[in-house]
Amino acid sequence: MNQRQLFLQHLAQTSPFPLALEIDYAEGIYLYDTSGNTYIDLIAGIGVSVLGHRHPQVAAAIRSQLDRYWHTMVYGEYVLAPQVKLATRLAGLLPQELNSTYFVNSGTEATEGAMKLAKRFTGRAEIIACRHAYHGSTQGAASLMWPKDFTAPYHPLLPGIGHIDFNESEQLSQITEKTAGVVVETVQAEWGVRKPASDYLRQLRQRCTETGTLLILDEIQAGYGRTGTLFAFEQYGIVPDVLLLGKGMGGGMPIAAFVAAEDKMKVLADNPMLGHITTFGGHPVCCAAALATLETLLGGGWIEQVEQKAALFVQLLQHPAIVEIRSAGLLIAVELSNFDAVQAVIRTCLEKGLIIDWFLFNNRSLRIAPPLVISEIQIREACAILLKALDRC
Repeated sequence: MNQRQLFLQHLAQTSPFPLALEIDYAEGIYLYDTSGNTYIDLIAGIGVSVLGHRHPQVAAAIRSQLDRYWHTMVYGEYVLAPQVKLATRLAGLLPQELNSTYFVNSGTEATEGAMKLAKRFTGRAEIIACRHAYHGSTQGAASLMWPKDFTAPYHPLLPGIGHIDFNESEQLSQITEKTAGVVVETVQAEWGVRKPASDYLRQLRQRCTETGTLLILDEIQAGYGRTGTLFAFEQYGIVPDVLLLGKGMGGGMPIAAFVAAEDKMKVLADNPMLGHITTFGGHPVCCAAALATLETLLGGGWIEQVEQKAALFVQLLQHPAIVEIRSAGLLIAVELSNFDAVQAVIRTCLEKGLIIDWFLFNNRSLRIAPPLVISEIQIREACAILLKALDRC
């Protein structure tokens, strides 16, 4: 049996139609398959590879840590330099209200930890989330999901979950003294890139403050420079109580985090102790990669170039088949007329060596979220392929 057949037979599948590209190696913004084909990766592994694949500085940090130690003990027991350096650097970049970091393995786990923290700190049970938001697939995180198409077969999930509509300020009254936490994406990604309107996040922050509710901002997809600032919330004049990070954080290595004030985070260590634990969270090799990713992003001018590159995508992608383009930096949704058109364009682009995708809660839009290191020449090349696919489809 060949690799593709073994893949389909022995790897648990998540959809009836996986892309099934057989990857040989990757470098920069490119993927190379075992047949010698080259692909421009315009989705960066769904927002993960912010510096492209196998960035030299990240690779060097990984190699250096590999020569020292890997896993030593469950999270939080030993003083491990990669964890300490990364947490300290994050604290220096974030507002002083966000000075304590809990490292986990994935964005979903960051959501789970933040939900537990909100309940433990406030002594309340209710969690509110926005409709059309995605925060993860484990049972707690999936309980936040609406619509319930992806979760209904697994019900019942967590009780005490309420939903409001993003950008609808009149619904903020649903946040009350019974609400432990509100989990909101700074930019709604899977709804096809929806930015907060006017003063919405300020009003949300005020309502949470009034009711003693923890504001949990999910920047798992929108963070790490993708929207034009290191953290997306910096653009909106607010500070959350808890910040969720992931995806691009490790430059391709699996790491995520939830960040809060020390006085909030310490409740997880007492009554009961070990209130939240993880074996592999904060893995030293992943933390070393994450610190290198952060320093490279900050030192390379990549974040400062995001808006210019996003504007170039919008400028080049002019086509009668495009209904609308929505952009939050290099998180871009290109809306077409229907799902069939989106799928046809995705397939055609793949044939022509370009990888794009769609959104979980918006199947009429194409996802563009390239590595932040993509060049102007590469943007022009990618857009030319996409425009030809639109012509053909």
